[in-house]
Amino acid sequence: IYIGSFMPEKVLLSVFMLQTYTFLPFHAKDRVNIFRFAQNKSLKSLEFIASFTLFYYFCNDKFSYDMKLVIMTKSTFFVEEDKILEALFDEGLDNLHLYKPGSSPMYAERLLSLLPEDDYRKITVHDHYYLKNEYNLAGIHIDDPKAPVPEGYKGRYSRTCTDLNDLKEMKRKSRYVFLKNIFDCVEFPEEKSSFTLSELVRAHDSGLIDRKVYALGGMGLDNLRVAKELGFGGVVICGDLWNHFDIHSNVDYKAVIEHFEKIRKAID
Repeated sequence: IYIGSFMPEKVLLSVFMLQTYTFLPFHAKDRVNIFRFAQNKSLKSLEFIASFTLFYYFCNDKFSYDMKLVIMTKSTFFVEEDKILEALFDEGLDNLHLYKPGSSPMYAERLLSLLPEDDYRKITVHDHYYLKNEYNLAGIHIDDPKAPVPEGYKGRYSRTCTDLNDLKEMKRKSRYVFLKNIFDCVEFPEEKSSFTLSELVRAHDSGLIDRKVYALGGMGLDNLRVAKELGFGGVVICGDLWNHFDIHSNVDYKAVIEHFEKIRKAID
């Protein structure tokens, strides 16, 4: 407000209009709150209103959060995988989901044994939950929306949700929740988008989609902005990253690391 008092009224009006109408997460009810505040405090000057708008935007944690990035492994094991994962950790990856459905735990143990122990705390396992304690991993992830938390388990866990009606209860108990099939899946083409854009907008406006809900399914560099505008707290990247490496012919995984860097910068 102090700075705003020195700014020309027309400049502040332009800032106010830009702030209010171009940031999609800034909803009508929030604009009303700003004007009510100004009215209650007898702040009639555009200088004060515009300055408060900027203050509201940057200080309200509803808008100032950093979207989280989760990388999910390819569903099958491959020869260069440990080297790529180690390189991703070195480049700043801090949340990897080890997802190998239907595989033997022996292969997961081998992959983990090839990774630096310092990176174990960044890994969440989707199967063979005993690995969490054996390797001191970050936690477990429950893929089946109807499955209970394993009996006796006391650590951190996250879940996958496929129905908006279940989202509120899942969020209450989980560290975070993957809302699945936001877009058509890249790795599994038969898994199609489960939600319309209008359904997702309503879910955000009602508070269902928030910082504890991560977008899963078809997420990639081209649609990160959509996830951000819908209010997702994070995104789960899988096929969009691993499509940059052919497990049958490639040895050089530079393209994977470069794409990861692009994704990370786009989120930041």
